Amino acid sequence: MILVKWAILVYFINIYMYKNKRFLGVITARGGSKGILHKNIKELGGKPLIVWTIEASKDSRYLDYFLLSTDDMEIANIAKEHGCDVPFMRPKELATDSAKSIPVVQHAINWLKENKKQEFDYVMILQPTSPLRTQEDIDSSIKKIVDKGADSVMSMKKMDDVSIAKLKVLDGDKILPLAEVENGYSKSRDELRDVYKRNCAIYLTKTDILMQGDLFGNDSRAYIMPEERSIDINTSFDFDLAEFFINKK
Repeated sequence: MILVKWAILVYFINIYMYKNKRFLGVITARGGSKGILHKNIKELGGKPLIVWTIEASKDSRYLDYFLLSTDDMEIANIAKEHGCDVPFMRPKELATDSAKSIPVVQHAINWLKENKKQEFDYVMILQPTSPLRTQEDIDSSIKKIVDKGADSVMSMKKMDDVSIAKLKVLDGDKILPLAEVENGYSKSRDELRDVYKRNCAIYLTKTDILMQGDLFGNDSRAYIMPEERSIDINTSFDFDLAEFFINKK
């Protein structure tokens, strides 16, 4: 009987944490979107945009807790209806056009510590504008940051047919190389190094580093995602593209 109880305890520990580390997910969704009106709750694939991120967070094996930080009551109510905790409303000074993500997350960390006596080893910023990010993306990033002993893990995508050697600048209308070239020629395609960019789907950082105002730390690792899951919705075209991949899937 004791062995059975121990097995059950170990099972639930393994579900809600990875290697005894605690992970907090913070979904950031303010209400003042200007590019697309009510972007975070605009319907995508039959449900509000923010719900895609909520569902991926709920499915995660390793997020111990996740919440929504918002200043908008309509967004908050929709999130609650779909199983997301909204323990506070974001202060107005953290919901302006110029507000940065780090102070928003620091506010959530401090609020949980002061009001719920909860502390976490790592924090993951989850933006609703990356709806095609999956539970597997979340959990694989968590495993990587612990297994590598890294300060942060950032989701990235490969830039097809892009390299520094191919980038140009203009002097008037004269084409000049942005980077150094050898013997007047840029390298061949086979010689070029792959180039990557952050896709904004996952920002995972040690809590103590975040509290110092640093998102990356000294050792930041990449979690590579494919193009079809790397859509970051900022325009109506991005919405249409996401709908295309959802329908195709």
